[in-house]
Amino acid sequence: MKEISYERIYQSQEYLSPLGEIHHRALFGGYTLSVGDAVFAMVSEGELYLRACEQSATYCVKHASSFLTLVKRGRPVLLNYFRVDEGLWQDRERLLQLSSLSLESARRERNKRHQRNRLKDLPNLTFQIEVLLYEAGITDETALRALGAEACWLKIRTKNRHLGIKVLFALEGAIEGLHEAALPAHRRRELTEWFNALPASKERHSGR
Repeated sequence: MKEISYERIYQSQEYLSPLGEIHHRALFGGYTLSVGDAVFAMVSEGELYLRACEQSATYCVKHASSFLTLVKRGRPVLLNYFRVDEGLWQDRERLLQLSSLSLESARRERNKRHQRNRLKDLPNLTFQIEVLLYEAGITDETALRALGAEACWLKIRTKNRHLGIKVLFALEGAIEGLHEAALPAHRRRELTEWFNALPASKERHSGR
């Protein structure tokens, strides 16, 4: 079956070469096909499946296309990829057109993911702070804002006992969209008083 899949991969690379250099990689017993880092098709058990998208929906309905099912952790998972049947293989122009639509859809989705701001993209937040926030279950700006700087600081303090007041200022600045040095004096004072009222510890004033 592996040899059959490789034959299909090579055939796909030949037929779809106008899309660009097509790379393949093993995944869940099948193989992904991509141009750049946009995965637009998969090969499984010797069959080619194209990523379904809004533009190809009419074709899928009209031809009663079957969709790819892979086994992941012992359970069948239905994927949004439709099978290229023999009739479509014979119509190379149509195959290339549908493949192009799949590639464009994959690229749009990839760009959307890249546009979603990560926590580290907010003012003051470093990759290290982002990791601590993720470990504490705070994975996006909405959760950060909902909890507030103090509650977030307490949560990540459980992950790193060496946090100081600078991280508290950094969190507040991230929420307000400001550099920590630009925090209003009254808010900085409130945070300082809150921090100083915490149970004393040797690490509290580490200043991180």
